Amino acid sequence: MIQNPHLQLDGIRAVLIDLDGTLVDTAGDFGVALNAMLADLGAEPVPVERLMTFVGKGTANLVRKTLAERFPESDIDALFERAQDKYEAVYTSINGENTVLYPEVREGLAALREAGLPVACITNKQHRFAVDLLAHYGLGDQFDLVYGGDSWPKRKPDPMPLVKACEAFGVTPAQTVLVGDSGNDAQAARAAGCRSLTVPYGYNHGESIQTIDTDGIVASILGAARAILPKATSALAN
Repeated sequence: MIQNPHLQLDGIRAVLIDLDGTLVDTAGDFGVALNAMLADLGAEPVPVERLMTFVGKGTANLVRKTLAERFPESDIDALFERAQDKYEAVYTSINGENTVLYPEVREGLAALREAGLPVACITNKQHRFAVDLLAHYGLGDQFDLVYGGDSWPKRKPDPMPLVKACEAFGVTPAQTVLVGDSGNDAQAARAAGCRSLTVPYGYNHGESIQTIDTDGIVASILGAARAILPKATSALAN
């Protein structure tokens, strides 16, 4: 599927947006925290480019895959608790410091808010980390809901967080679109019955964005807003 600047989705009444790789490039923070974790265990660092292929399925998966780069599988269970504690301690202390907000995020969120659409952030990052990162960029008030990977018993690609957000907003999944950067997001949307838009940047576990089954590829969050809103608002026209 190719990027289409004229893409239009009809009947959307709520918008769900992923965080890591969609709103914020968090590679720097992940690299610092994960390599500090490895250093604490006496292991050599792993290139950030490699670590970013592990992002998207929650903290436990991220920690385990990073450990597997430097330790035999038989040692991972024994190391896991210490490793995760170290990772979370470091990540808490630096959350947002080595990150970059993607272009047109503020403009896209402003357009969605101006149009009166409810907006939720649905991420597999732990809820407290997500809330703090959004606050770091002054974006907390742009979201009516924030669901993290620990907000519900299941996380993306399971549809549960999306279904719960639809219930909270009083809309059907068919009236809802999820904007994300990975197959995790698209799979969750398909399973929930939501529409799906994908940005061409981000992580997607190191795989091509063209492999994702989605309703369209948009250049940015502002591009997503243009596809979602039936009429251009003043924010979209600029």
